[in-house]
Amino acid sequence: MAVDRVSGSERALVGLLFVGMFFVPAVYALTSWLDGADYRLSPGAKGRIGGIGAAILTSAIWLFWRSHADLGRNWSPSLQLREEHHLVTAGVYRSIRHPMYASQWLWSVAQPLLLQNWIAGWAGLLLFLPLYILRVPREEQMMLEQFGKAYRAYMDRTGRIVPRLEGWGA
Repeated sequence: MAVDRVSGSERALVGLLFVGMFFVPAVYALTSWLDGADYRLSPGAKGRIGGIGAAILTSAIWLFWRSHADLGRNWSPSLQLREEHHLVTAGVYRSIRHPMYASQWLWSVAQPLLLQNWIAGWAGLLLFLPLYILRVPREEQMMLEQFGKAYRAYMDRTGRIVPRLEGWGA
């Protein structure tokens, strides 16, 4: 590894992400343990909200997959850079620096729309938020240290998780 900044706290944050986005929803779907935290929507609202949630989740899964495909061998599940690592600025990375985090934000929004449960619905968002807040600045600092001016220029022309709209803020 050229750069390895994996820590125990980072592993814990990734573990929490798994709990919030996979484990708790699976417990909700497969057991009745969390049924007491359900909230009810009218059948019409449930159908519309569920459809919106499904569309957002589909977008999240596509963006997550596309991010991995565009990164290729540069992908790492944690803060690591390999010897042959290069800066990827093509594909979905042309517009946003962190499409994987963007996909997790979308997933976090879709989850409460699909699971009308105060625990299972909101667990993804609540447990993703600390990972995002704590990890992204460390990741961007690591990229600046590795790629310097090239990464700074990339930051200047792209949005972090939402594409930068030309002309805004000018």
